[in-house]
Amino acid sequence: MTILSDKTLKEYLKKGKIAIEPLEDEMQIQPSSIDMRLGNEFKVFKVIRKPYIDPKDPEDVASYMESTTVEPGEAFIIHPNEFALATTNEYVKVPDDLVARVEGRSSMGRLGVTMHVTAGFIDPGFEGKITLEISNIGAMPVALYPGQRVCQIVFETMTTPSEIPYGHPSRNSKYMGQVKPESSRIKQDYELKKE
Repeated sequence: MTILSDKTLKEYLKKGKIAIEPLEDEMQIQPSSIDMRLGNEFKVFKVIRKPYIDPKDPEDVASYMESTTVEPGEAFIIHPNEFALATTNEYVKVPDDLVARVEGRSSMGRLGVTMHVTAGFIDPGFEGKITLEISNIGAMPVALYPGQRVCQIVFETMTTPSEIPYGHPSRNSKYMGQVKPESSRIKQDYELKKE
């Protein structure tokens, strides 16, 4: 795979091969990535007294999370050892012959805040806002502001376009077109549906 440079990113954005909207500032385009900004909706885990989360239970996963919206100018405070879901402010469309990865920004990492736990990979054909799995592994609470650049997206070429990209009718594309933080839809995984 080959990582796209700033020159190629600009060309692909201009042609519409890659879509990132709104891309309000060309300063978001870095030498080999595009900075992404934090949206204003978050999901956090409620404190509960159940022994475990059951991914096979259709009501279980979503019932553990609550949503919150941060007003303009306000901050979302992420405390040490806390986990939250959020999305990028930008809506992204990935073509069938590229993949993308979300990476944290060094400036956020130096505060002890990570932007993804495991879901940093974006399949060819995906479109939607990118889910951020935010964790504070530091010792102090950190204020996060909607509109703040918190991560970056890197695009890579594939050897050939995908035959069955994300979003294809035959594929179980659980998060296609998402525009807000979504709780895990693991209960839709085919191996958990088997009984």
